[in-house]
Amino acid sequence: MTAFTADGLQFGKTRHERWRLLPARLGRMLWIAPIILALSVTTLYPTVFLLALAFSKSTLGKPFRGFVGIKHFATTVQDPLFLSAIGRSVAYALSTSLLQLALGFLISLLFTSLLKAGRFLMSLVLLPLMTPPVMVGVAWKLILAPAGGLLNGTLIKYGVISEPISFLGHPLLAWLAIAVADLWQWTPFIVILCFAALSTIPEGVHEAALVDGANAWQRFRHITLPLVAAPLSSIFLLKLILSFKLFDLVYILTFGGPGFATTSAGFSIYRRAIEQFDVGRAAAETIVYGLVIGLATLPVVRLHQHFERRES
Repeated sequence: MTAFTADGLQFGKTRHERWRLLPARLGRMLWIAPIILALSVTTLYPTVFLLALAFSKSTLGKPFRGFVGIKHFATTVQDPLFLSAIGRSVAYALSTSLLQLALGFLISLLFTSLLKAGRFLMSLVLLPLMTPPVMVGVAWKLILAPAGGLLNGTLIKYGVISEPISFLGHPLLAWLAIAVADLWQWTPFIVILCFAALSTIPEGVHEAALVDGANAWQRFRHITLPLVAAPLSSIFLLKLILSFKLFDLVYILTFGGPGFATTSAGFSIYRRAIEQFDVGRAAAETIVYGLVIGLATLPVVRLHQHFERRES
């Protein structure tokens, strides 16, 4: 029997009732056990392991050789090379994500207006997305090569330049080359997501606006854009996170050069761990970079929440 207080409030169950409810509780625990196990393996364990490395003297072959406290973090936040790499990564991620979102959204609008032809073109757009990142880097390195490269050869052929340009040997041009390769690879992904967002807009809304005499710009500004604002902010957040993970294109195209001009934060952490064998310092840099990513993406998350509240 369940016990009650003087006010009639339940405050406990008898042993018999607890044993009777035990199978149901065990059943609920078994349902969520795979999720807890997966989160522990993929999130909890790597996080704890990373923190342990960051607070210890660890090399690639001999981890956890001694506790060093916050020494790695103090060194990391005072390292001008790593701070510069973080600055470059943040600037690159924000600029390329905005550009790719704008371009992908415009292409998806074109595909939407083409109706059935747009769905056929969507399958062609998928081709760059299905190309392995390493192959993308190799292909663009061949295109941009000073000697025998397709781009230099074309520019010389039509008299635009008189001698080959080392696109990957100039700091600004090297970043532009990485951005172009990234644009070619990931814009199709943005197009697909934007096309899906535009497909959710009811046709009746546009038809009603046409009846009311709204032109194309007015329909886009007052109907299309507000209805897809929340999905677009989600797409931008996803691409922003992907851009923060920039590594493969830097590794293949420039290897961080010329000098340290195109060294991203991810590539700097890789060199610290793999080339210098300082795994503890690399773990601390990873945590610091993760915090920077969190701060950089927080305004986008808030913007997405604002758009969702406005829709509801």
